[in-house]
Amino acid sequence: MPRRDTRISGPVLEAVSFRNTRFDPSQTRFGSLAGKLAAEFGYSADLAGDPQLLQLLRLRVAQLNPCSYCLILHTEVATKIGIPSVVIAHLPSWRESAMFSGQERAALAYCEALTIFNQERFAAAHEELRTHFSERDVAEMAAVIINMNLWTRLKLAQGAVPFDSIAPSADEVATADGGEPA
Repeated sequence: MPRRDTRISGPVLEAVSFRNTRFDPSQTRFGSLAGKLAAEFGYSADLAGDPQLLQLLRLRVAQLNPCSYCLILHTEVATKIGIPSVVIAHLPSWRESAMFSGQERAALAYCEALTIFNQERFAAAHEELRTHFSERDVAEMAAVIINMNLWTRLKLAQGAVPFDSIAPSADEVATADGGEPA
């Protein structure tokens, strides 16, 4: 399959903002380390694998962990790089869908086995993945999945809570009405 340029240009997460309700990850060096990993394996990284497949893996990890920040971000990125909305909508039920190729199914099974680790299931998923992909492809997918697991857990730990940055908050509505913020 010819490789398409699927790098994201312009802002993502245009209508949603996030508040950290637990801690600011920049308070330790871990935040900068996570940023370096994102640069290497995140959605804007220049990787050898199929960008749409790698994005489906990122989104699946976000669904499994369930990270609001990552779900919103990676759904938006998936749309921007041309993954049809119907494919995105069916991702949680990929096993019951005929919309995914054998390669995609093997990659999604591997993604789930690595995210929700079970030695027996993981070994079988790895073997199936190797029937469809080279060792380099498998290593790159593993890095993307591991990076996403790190990010989903970081965002969950820091309490990244989404809010609509366009709609007024309850406090703003109450103040505009002359009332006290709730």
